[in-house]
Amino acid sequence: MQRGTSEEFALKETRPKIVGSGNYAGIDKLTTTYDLVEQMQYLYVRVVKAKDLPSKDVTGGCDPYVQVKLGNYHGRTRHFEKKQNPEWDHVFAFSQDRMQASFVEIVVMDKDMVKDDFIGRISFELIDVPRRVPPDSPLAPQWYRLEDKRGDKLKHGEIMLALWHGTQADECFSDAWHSDAATIREGVSKIRGKVYLSPKLWYVRVNVIECQDLLPSDRNKPLDVCVRVALGNHATSTPVSSVRTLNPVWNHDLVLVVAEPFEEALMITVEDRGNKGEVLGRCLLPLHSVQRRWDNKAVHSKWHNLEKHVVIDGEKKEVKFASKIHLRVCLDGGYHVLDESTNYSSDLRPTAKQIWKSGIGILELGIISAKGLSPMKSHEGRATTDAYCVAKYGNKWVRTRTIIDSFSPTWNEQYTWEVYDPCTVITIGVFDNGHLNGSNKDLRIGKVRIRLSTLETERVYTHSYPLIVLHPSGVKKMGEVQLAVRFSCTSYINMLHKYSQPILPKMHYVHPLSMNQTNTLRYHAINIVSSRLSRAEPPLKKEVVEYMLDVDFHMWSIRRSKANFFRIVNVASSFVSLIKWLDLICHWKNPITTLLIHVLFVILILCPELILPTAFLYLFVLGIWRYRWKPRHPPHMDIGLSHADAVSFDELDEEFDTFPTSKGSDLVRMRYDRLRSIGGRIQTVAGDFATQGERFHSLLNWRDPRASALFVTFCLIAAVVLYVTPFQVVALLIVFYYLRHPSFRTKLPSMPANFFRRLPSGADRML
Repeated sequence: MQRGTSEEFALKETRPKIVGSGNYAGIDKLTTTYDLVEQMQYLYVRVVKAKDLPSKDVTGGCDPYVQVKLGNYHGRTRHFEKKQNPEWDHVFAFSQDRMQASFVEIVVMDKDMVKDDFIGRISFELIDVPRRVPPDSPLAPQWYRLEDKRGDKLKHGEIMLALWHGTQADECFSDAWHSDAATIREGVSKIRGKVYLSPKLWYVRVNVIECQDLLPSDRNKPLDVCVRVALGNHATSTPVSSVRTLNPVWNHDLVLVVAEPFEEALMITVEDRGNKGEVLGRCLLPLHSVQRRWDNKAVHSKWHNLEKHVVIDGEKKEVKFASKIHLRVCLDGGYHVLDESTNYSSDLRPTAKQIWKSGIGILELGIISAKGLSPMKSHEGRATTDAYCVAKYGNKWVRTRTIIDSFSPTWNEQYTWEVYDPCTVITIGVFDNGHLNGSNKDLRIGKVRIRLSTLETERVYTHSYPLIVLHPSGVKKMGEVQLAVRFSCTSYINMLHKYSQPILPKMHYVHPLSMNQTNTLRYHAINIVSSRLSRAEPPLKKEVVEYMLDVDFHMWSIRRSKANFFRIVNVASSFVSLIKWLDLICHWKNPITTLLIHVLFVILILCPELILPTAFLYLFVLGIWRYRWKPRHPPHMDIGLSHADAVSFDELDEEFDTFPTSKGSDLVRMRYDRLRSIGGRIQTVAGDFATQGERFHSLLNWRDPRASALFVTFCLIAAVVLYVTPFQVVALLIVFYYLRHPSFRTKLPSMPANFFRRLPSGADRML
């Protein structure tokens, strides 16, 4: 197991040559639009179309395609069959850092079975190619006469081209063929960068009220009827109705997830569980006709006919007499459909746009480069990595282009999102493109989360983030990714107002979903999102989407349990330190400090109106004092906090085990016994907390009549004494008694503690 130093896994501040941070040289600050990434120079060649190409085949036609050559880099278009006036409209981008020639050559070829035939060519000196700086208008393509191999103009054959020098800010950049992909013959589209939008998700609420006139096959049996609601692969059902007649009643809510545009209808099935799941009727409801709402207003109920088919002599026949089902169905747009963990949510808006609030700012992300990436696969006997980045915020996913065969890829791509809530998180993941080696599975390299509320507005953060992944062999640093982040605020008042608003939309509190419902619906929402994004081109694969959305975060892990325990200990450490400090004061370890505390308590008790102002003033001074040590960098993955640097191999093996388990019975028995041991300790602590609470309640419930009588008598005496004694005197006596000198103390427990520990609790009645 790898146990690197803390410096190895630390965040590192960088100084890339970007305009946004002020670190730039030779860059036009006024014309550049990519100010969070380093500018990269490209030669763009746009091949539009050709006309009047000469025939090369014996049949009198040609199958033309175009090759663009720049040194050792060759790019080509698709070919057309039997077409002398083809249209390609294809853009090639050659990185200036890899240019190996002083001219570019465009060659038109004829596709053939044995050897492709030469049709014509044209070449340009790179020094003569103009430079274009966005947002200039695109260069207009021009017609050029093709030349033969000797350089003479052809009688027939022209090609329309446009050539220019530009940067990655050019609008053609994302769709262009890149020289980075020169070694890829097929599937070039799989390495291009793209922007994706998550499907719009809705909660479908089905309130099953009752059924009427059901027709079971055996009317002598009592009915155990339930209603099953299915939407694609997602299905849920009501409990069995307590009314076991032909007119059962439920009034039960069922909630499912659906994505817009709606591709499937809602299937309602009434089943008799007491008769081997006999189907008593079905109903199909198209979702485009379902009522939409974004508040808690009542939905009109409707009766729907239930269709039933019976088999007679091997033929399926419909029963003409229709039973009915009473339903309330609506699309609930007042909820935010959770597809992320609430701890790392990037979007908290409800589904219905009618109740969206205005944005508060803009988030800009520059994905600059990575370095030191680990080898992810083997190609032709050597290790290699084909890396790309994915960033997700809100419903917008972005994917950079894939850099082929590089452990230090450079992307320099910039993206922008609108921000509606500062307490959200952007997630950036780095992956290895598995399509290029035929494995058809993209391997995870690591990811970074950045919470926007931890960023200062208008400041550019340039850091190199460690990519940390937990493997069955232990925690491992997979490399580093260099990012530039800027959060710009458009309305500071609206942003501050957000801190007073609920995190989730109002419907989550007015009509909340249960925890089990939320977890189940989130799982199905992730499946819908991954299914839709995997159908894009290039596809964003299921394993990528699930890793970005933390689909397996809820799985049991001893490591996570330990990490959460130590987080609780860390949170409670401040209170423990306060108690220890008070104990030192009470035992007069530093007499001067104890005397000063006496004076302070006397002043506060004699002037009680100063207690609250003093407390808030102390918090103010403490906050200002700690400003000097405020974090200067965004948060990043912490292996110490995650307890990943001190986890055993067996615990890792358990964490990476499948669900259900795939391990042998002996190993499962050992882990089960260990889990019982941990659970036993948790059970004991929970029982101790419950015991203390029950003892407090037993003070006045006369479970122990003598103890209750003593407590009631004490309360009467205390009431009389406090009535005739000024409050300041009582408070001073209590404080002086609490701060008494050690010579007046005893090691035995106090009388109130002894009395409280003798009170009865519910533990006496436990089996």
